[in-house]
Amino acid sequence: MESRSDKKNLLFVPALLLALSALLLSVGTGSVWIPPGDIVAILGAKLFSAPLPAHIAPTIQSVLIDIRIPRALCAFAVGGMLSVTGAVMQSVLQNPLASSFTLGVSSGASLGASIVVALRLTSPVLGAFLLPFAGFGFAFLTMFFVLTLAARLDRNVSGVTVILLGMVVSLFMSAMVTLVSTLNPEHLSRILMWQMGSFAGRRWYHAGVLFAVSFVGLILLILRHRELDLLSFGDTSARAVGVDVRRNKLFLLAVSSLITGCAVCFTGTIGFVDLIVPHAVRRLAGPKMNRLLLLSFLCGGAFLSLTDTVSRTVLSPREIPVGAVCALMGTPFFMYLYFGRKRR
Repeated sequence: MESRSDKKNLLFVPALLLALSALLLSVGTGSVWIPPGDIVAILGAKLFSAPLPAHIAPTIQSVLIDIRIPRALCAFAVGGMLSVTGAVMQSVLQNPLASSFTLGVSSGASLGASIVVALRLTSPVLGAFLLPFAGFGFAFLTMFFVLTLAARLDRNVSGVTVILLGMVVSLFMSAMVTLVSTLNPEHLSRILMWQMGSFAGRRWYHAGVLFAVSFVGLILLILRHRELDLLSFGDTSARAVGVDVRRNKLFLLAVSSLITGCAVCFTGTIGFVDLIVPHAVRRLAGPKMNRLLLLSFLCGGAFLSLTDTVSRTVLSPREIPVGAVCALMGTPFFMYLYFGRKRR
């Protein structure tokens, strides 16, 4: 048993290599290809004041440092965050089709962003952070409403109750977004673009916030890995060994929803990452949550970095919303998962 666990721990090596390779490919690919050697040379010049090779133009250095690396890091952080929350949701709700978006977090963030865009709201205090702040605020309020109502209706906060409430609230929020878009057709393209997700224009401060939140959230969830392992076996089994099911469920769902809210408020709605990656990782690494969470973060980050690379290069100079690319890849997987499970 220990030998099998040790072998699965070795998966961290290829996962880390995959993550680094995806980041290198993402920052190097674009209208101008930047080889890995040049990337290392530019980073060395920026970080350690090393001499920049003569064949590298200053504009290439500026594109890499100011545009491509921040964007790739944001994509990696968001992919990792969404994958981690998907793994947690599937364990807590004991449903292989559950994800953070089940709670309506995504729809709530979309409504907040749509209101800011439609009303042309501005804030001298928040400045450029007003749109992300509104998205996060509405995502938090949506999550708070769903969890509070679920706790009142069902003392054990069962997965069925949470999923049903989340679906109802999500449909209501989506209807409100449609209403706002219909009443403000001049802003329809911007609202639609935000709903489909994009990493265009992301900068270093965005990457800093996303990685800080992902680090804190990942630590909080890993500290509860034992409870997550037990909850995945069912409420009755977890309660039999002394786990406070209701309290732990509310905490884990709240943390996961807040992480998701932070991820989507900077980039817009991006679905299916939290459904695809945790299942793929679980099949390789097993259900042990401390290992699953870390591997999901690395693989989810690599997946979304590569997806973003495809979205901005396949029809260059036009850019496909990254949420659309994820949906195109995720829909067949979702159908396979659902109908394959029914057959079994």
